[in-house]
Amino acid sequence: MNFNIPPVTRALLIANIGVFLLQQVFNLAIFALWPLHSGAFMPWQAVTYGFLHANWAHLFFNMFAVYMFGGELERVFGQKRYLNYYLVSVLSAAGLQLLVTYGTGSVYPTLGASGGVFGLLLAYGMYFPRRTVVLLIPPIPMPAWLFVTLYGLLELFLGVTGTQAGVAHFAHLGGMLGGYLMIRHWRSGARRR
Repeated sequence: MNFNIPPVTRALLIANIGVFLLQQVFNLAIFALWPLHSGAFMPWQAVTYGFLHANWAHLFFNMFAVYMFGGELERVFGQKRYLNYYLVSVLSAAGLQLLVTYGTGSVYPTLGASGGVFGLLLAYGMYFPRRTVVLLIPPIPMPAWLFVTLYGLLELFLGVTGTQAGVAHFAHLGGMLGGYLMIRHWRSGARRR
């Protein structure tokens, strides 16, 4: 395990942990992503929700994924491109989640870094497809491309069926979609040159 964490990944970890500690003292609900029709939606929430977490486990698993996949991607992308990629994933997750909550009439807010995390997962699977990823439970090793594909399909299934209520499956998929489109944009720009 590489404990030399690149600066943007380190800053994301510190910011998420710091905001979570603030949540323990202050009511930060205005920074969660509220549905458009809720009367509580504000434009800044499309970014700020990505730094709030429901509980310690939510924070831990998201930050573990940022640590595991983010540092490697930051070394490949560079700091600026990596931060832009992460934020696009967070924003695209918010966009898809807002569409879904509008369509379903949901009045519940969304929070968590999962949209950004799922963007990182997708990029990891695209840039390191043959690297072995081991599931935590059960501990099954598989290539990164397969892990990301299966995880994306699971999220789609859970989102469409409404299984696992309280989890923003479409936000996860939105993070993957935004990440994929950004990588495609980068690659098409490189081909044009």
